[in-house]
Amino acid sequence: MSDISVTNLSKTYPGATPVQALDGIDLHVQAGEFVALLGPSGCGKSTLLNLIAGFESPTSGGLAVDSRPVTRPGPERGVVFQEAALFPWLNVWENVVFGPKIAGQSKAEYAGRAEEMLRITGLSAFTRHLPIQLSGGMRQRVGIARVLTLGSKVLLMDEPFGALDAQTRLTMQELLLSVWQTLRTTVVFVTHDIDEAILLADTIYVMSARPGRIATRITVPIERPRSLDLITGEAFNGLKREILKQMRH
Repeated sequence: MSDISVTNLSKTYPGATPVQALDGIDLHVQAGEFVALLGPSGCGKSTLLNLIAGFESPTSGGLAVDSRPVTRPGPERGVVFQEAALFPWLNVWENVVFGPKIAGQSKAEYAGRAEEMLRITGLSAFTRHLPIQLSGGMRQRVGIARVLTLGSKVLLMDEPFGALDAQTRLTMQELLLSVWQTLRTTVVFVTHDIDEAILLADTIYVMSARPGRIATRITVPIERPRSLDLITGEAFNGLKREILKQMRH
């Protein structure tokens, strides 16, 4: 497990009219914590995730994982996007073990972990299926299993269930809760869905409209393990009202 420290982080995209995406972001994600970045479209949630992933560089400020500055992408930080981006010509097993194979690991090193990740994501019976034979939710399971098989200590998720239908989305939320409660990987999860953030996260950072700032930090006081049943509970609804009030400011 790994912790993440972001200190006075800002990001401005240059051009004839420079665009400031983030301004003075401060946050700390503890090792094994599940954090949600919540806010309206265009507030810089994905930009912040890309900076943590190492896909982009900050204009100013500090960013470190396990006290080591982030300067480039690395296998310890796995990313799951809204689209799973699987190799269509490879079956499920081949997609999941692609990363370790490219990294030079032997089958003896990666096979056991791959089998375990396929099991906990419910894919054991689908190893020979091609992506085109899978539903959107199943393809996202493959994307998650692929990152976990790589051994990533940090899981960065950019609205991974945003393109799924409502029922599949709920199923995937429950699956992710189960996987996280088993592995306790550090997770940063981008969403604009308040229900999703409360259901999944230990801590929610509510971001303001561009330039993105941390408007408030909310600790979710609902005990784990959690399930979809809590969405109808008073504690859940009270927290949802509080977040909505913060987002209107």
